[in-house]
Amino acid sequence: MSVLRKALARLFSSGRKPDMHIEADVQTAIYMWPIIEKLLAHGEDGDTYRAAVNFWRYAERPPLATYDGDGSRCHIDGPLQMAGDFDLPLGGEIFSRGVTIDLDPFEANDLREHMRAAIDRAILAWLADNGRRKSPSARNPYDRETADREAKTMIADWVARKGARRPVTEGPDHA
Repeated sequence: MSVLRKALARLFSSGRKPDMHIEADVQTAIYMWPIIEKLLAHGEDGDTYRAAVNFWRYAERPPLATYDGDGSRCHIDGPLQMAGDFDLPLGGEIFSRGVTIDLDPFEANDLREHMRAAIDRAILAWLADNGRRKSPSARNPYDRETADREAKTMIADWVARKGARRPVTEGPDHA
């Protein structure tokens, strides 16, 4: 951890809450306020929201999409550019075992379409493989507290039956 980050961590861990002031136009503020509240939340949810967008700090351009595999990942960069009837990304990057490739707008768009099609195929195959093609729509309103409790119980039961191959951790790096 850098010296600056350590100093900031000591400063903010003293129990005081920093007063953050951000100026934005009304439309942006209305849109962003719920997102900011989620990012600042304490606990597992806040940690997970922060981990989900942490890579934004290192991005040169705003990411439109990221696709992560076990050994490879890529991101498609925006903002989207209107090109006739097309919305094209500005570019992207691929990172895969010993390879880093910068993508031009057309390669990035081609990869984005390829990834979207692969995701659709994977989801449809999973639904078919698991007999879920004719599942009813999700019930609303969603009871988050009950759903989380049921999911955590299922995970704990699975660990007790099979054992986890690797330890599951929670915190800012866990998504």
